[in-house]
Amino acid sequence: MSAFGKRGGASGGRPNFGVAKPMKGGSSAGSASFGGDQFPPLEELEAPAIDAAVPESNGAPMGAMDRLTARQNLSGDAASSKAEGFEASVHRIKEQVLPRLLERVDPEAAATLSKDELAEEFRPIIGEVLAELKINLNRREQFALEKVLVDELLGLGPLEELLSDPAVSDIMVNGPDQCFIERKGKLELATIQFRDEEHLFQIAQRIVNKVGRRVDQTTPLADARLQDGSRVNVIIPPLSLRGTAISIRKFSEKPITLDMMKGFGSMSDKMATVLKIAGASRMNVVISGGTGSGKTTMLNAMSKMIDPGERVITIEDAAELRLQQPHWLPLETRPPNLEGQGAITIRDLVINALRMRPDRIILGEIRGQECFDLLAAMNTGHDGSMATLHSNSPRECLARMENMVMMGDIKIPKEAISRQIADSVDLIVQVKRLRDGSRRTTNITEVIGMEGEVIVTQELFKFEYLDETAEGKIVGEYRSMGLRPYTLDKAKQYGFDQPYLEACL
Repeated sequence: MSAFGKRGGASGGRPNFGVAKPMKGGSSAGSASFGGDQFPPLEELEAPAIDAAVPESNGAPMGAMDRLTARQNLSGDAASSKAEGFEASVHRIKEQVLPRLLERVDPEAAATLSKDELAEEFRPIIGEVLAELKINLNRREQFALEKVLVDELLGLGPLEELLSDPAVSDIMVNGPDQCFIERKGKLELATIQFRDEEHLFQIAQRIVNKVGRRVDQTTPLADARLQDGSRVNVIIPPLSLRGTAISIRKFSEKPITLDMMKGFGSMSDKMATVLKIAGASRMNVVISGGTGSGKTTMLNAMSKMIDPGERVITIEDAAELRLQQPHWLPLETRPPNLEGQGAITIRDLVINALRMRPDRIILGEIRGQECFDLLAAMNTGHDGSMATLHSNSPRECLARMENMVMMGDIKIPKEAISRQIADSVDLIVQVKRLRDGSRRTTNITEVIGMEGEVIVTQELFKFEYLDETAEGKIVGEYRSMGLRPYTLDKAKQYGFDQPYLEACL
């Protein structure tokens, strides 16, 4: 018997995976209860959705006060992500098979194989272990078990199932007993489960270690990314009281364009035209919005309009922007080491990027004093720079930028800060996730200049709420304010003045 359970003959040149050896202790009591005939049929398990849709009573929508009463009466008990039926049975068998499987494999040899190759080599060994445990599985059950085991050894365990589901956009693990996912803008309870807190913590470490970061008692917070570019945040006890918490923001494999967003209903045709011209005419754009509102998606979509001949440098805490330009250089910050030294901040990278001959500097997100350096870059010949930040409206966006500049050690008057913002920023694009889960571009606002100590703006487009359907979908319309754009001169330099004016009027 070879390492992978093959009998006799040459091994085909593969590395030895380990030597099969007799099991210790024989089969555990009661293990036969997991036989193939004992499995329930595979049913579609529907997780309860946290839906803000209008509840109905006797076929008619409830009134506003009735909805408040119904929400108040909802149970506040914490939900648990425990799998049932077929999935639970596979996980119980996995707990018995996994330790016996690890006794028969060589981890170093396993690391050299892909997931498909590993599954192929595991198949006969799993069969041996199941025979010793006196567990009979049909073909479907055995394939499910193989996938779970390979995900556990080479992937991210139970998270692999959610990561491979294209309908899932967010994964939120709140300790080992609870996991929520977002589908179509709505949260629902997932049916995955972790063995215990130690199992979940090992998966969190596996994620952050792949990008050269760490999470432990000294650094209980970590930002990381997966191989596909998805953003990950990890926070562990004692900061997280329910156990290790993992938040994953997945990104579409197919880049989303402004035309696709227009098709989704995220903006009108005229708004898409204006944003395309803004990207192509090297206007300085700040994209503002809340968490999960689609700021990074909008930034990626607008970056498609950048001329391929321009040198673009992106700066982020955890790299998530994916530009399609040939001359694109992504930079990423570095956290401090164990001694608390060696940290490289966004501000350090912005200062360094100014020496790298960029045509545009794009910041994934500004949170602090690096805002001053971004404004300096916009004002020193790097037109077309972009950034995102958290705020609820274009006016609040300007106030936040003023506050972030004042967070630094640069002592300049507030009026000077406001004037530099007014001179640097051309457009503010406000995006928002509405309560029905849809993501909309709610405002496109121009920054005109200063009037006294106040930054003057004018709104080009606005999304106006009109009504709500019985299914809870928000109905509204995108309205053009009919104003002549102040940035028309910039569009004229690139030959887009006529379509720009027509779109705004």
